[in-house]
Amino acid sequence: MRYLVGIDNGGTFSKAAVFDEDGNQISVASVGTVTITPKPGYTERHMEQLWQVNAEAVRNAIAKSGIDPKQIAGVSFSGHGKGLYLVDQDGKPAYNGILSTDSRAWEYIEKWYKDGTNQKVYPKTYQEILVMQPVALLAWMKDHAPEVLQKTRYIFAVKDYIRYMLTGEAYAEYTDFTGANLVNLNTGAYDRELLELFGIGEVYEKLPPLRYSCDVCGHVTKKASLETGLPEGIPVAAGMFDVDACGIASGLADEEQMCMIAGTWSINEFIARSPVTNGSVALNSMFCIPGYYLVEESSPTSAGNMEWFIRNLMDYEKKEAEENKSSIYDITNEWIESIEPQDNSLIFLPFLNGSNEDPLAKGTFVGLTAYHTKKHMLRAVYEGIVFSHLTHVKKLLLNHGVPASIRLSGGAANSHVWVQIFADALQIPVDTVSDKELGAQGAAMAAGIAAGIYKDYQEAVERTVKITDRVLPRPEYKEIYEQKYAAYRGVIEGLGSAWRFFKNQ
Repeated sequence: MRYLVGIDNGGTFSKAAVFDEDGNQISVASVGTVTITPKPGYTERHMEQLWQVNAEAVRNAIAKSGIDPKQIAGVSFSGHGKGLYLVDQDGKPAYNGILSTDSRAWEYIEKWYKDGTNQKVYPKTYQEILVMQPVALLAWMKDHAPEVLQKTRYIFAVKDYIRYMLTGEAYAEYTDFTGANLVNLNTGAYDRELLELFGIGEVYEKLPPLRYSCDVCGHVTKKASLETGLPEGIPVAAGMFDVDACGIASGLADEEQMCMIAGTWSINEFIARSPVTNGSVALNSMFCIPGYYLVEESSPTSAGNMEWFIRNLMDYEKKEAEENKSSIYDITNEWIESIEPQDNSLIFLPFLNGSNEDPLAKGTFVGLTAYHTKKHMLRAVYEGIVFSHLTHVKKLLLNHGVPASIRLSGGAANSHVWVQIFADALQIPVDTVSDKELGAQGAAMAAGIAAGIYKDYQEAVERTVKITDRVLPRPEYKEIYEQKYAAYRGVIEGLGSAWRFFKNQ
């Protein structure tokens, strides 16, 4: 039996998982990453520390698996998209890594939409310009830290940096860079004119060669082997944007499927043979399966909001759960089930980490009275997250027939009551995928192709993807959720002029 290792770097954790050839998760190890917030809107991490965290996660996963490391056939990566990871001529970090929740560059987005830059770049990239994309962060860097750009040799996404540390070889990868306004989607290549439109033409020489997700991009070095426990010399595949990784690990391998990921980010997607060019969706990028495009609507508005609520408002309940040797999520699920949707009029805007409405929008409760308890507030958080996903899905459905079901992964997929809210609000059946680390699983599938275990992604899907459950929508809840969603939209529209007050907070 051969094994594959997938490494997944999200917004708060670095994870490594060991899988067998049939996609069974043998072990997983997760190590927290430290987020640095030097100013409001800034989210960074120490890159050298990030590498050490990744090495620790891999070592722990291999140790927990009980396998002989010599049986590991390949390794690959999944990671958060957007953000910015810069390396200098000596292979050292040129700056802190910047996460996908960073909003420091918001003024550049406003400028580019006011001066028509967005209209000029759209025929090349077919995507919106987002505050956390490398192009915005590089423009900010040019104006605020030009010495950093001067010493930068390579521009990476997070997974590219970890791969570089494993192999010593510098590459970029299509799923990340085509979703970052860095690549001309018509040609599949870097475009100096595109970069000039953003005012950052000088970074052209700092962009590494592009590779497909399952391409071999080097082999584990002796030094990296000693640090991680991975066998020296095994192939290292390019890896992919975590949206692609979770999609392919959910079985998103044909044009009929649609899937959602409810993690830190609200990810909503389908794949197509050509990009959607009518401006109705936020992002088009190349999918991990060559010849397909990922059509995506996303924002940092999902389950991270619920984790904030638990972390800041449920200390007593967490202690209670620990004493009872149960999970805090058992308590949250019980709370949500105790309140019918029509019995809670609170509205929550899930914009604690960013927004799909306005780059300056903030998380908001509307409708609080002395009657309401934490249970009502948490129910509003669950529903607000669902409504943000619903906003995205409605845009996608303008270009895609209503699917037979939507596949859901991420933290929310582990809560049956939350999945039921998704199904009731969408009025579409929701399939959940077996409980494992899907980002790492998608990475392992790419590693398996690179190592010759799978012929292609279709074979990898057939061998590894298992649907856990299907939750059907309840028609009797259709009207109440339509009313609540309308109220949610009304609150967003009503607060549209207020967000500028918070621009420096």
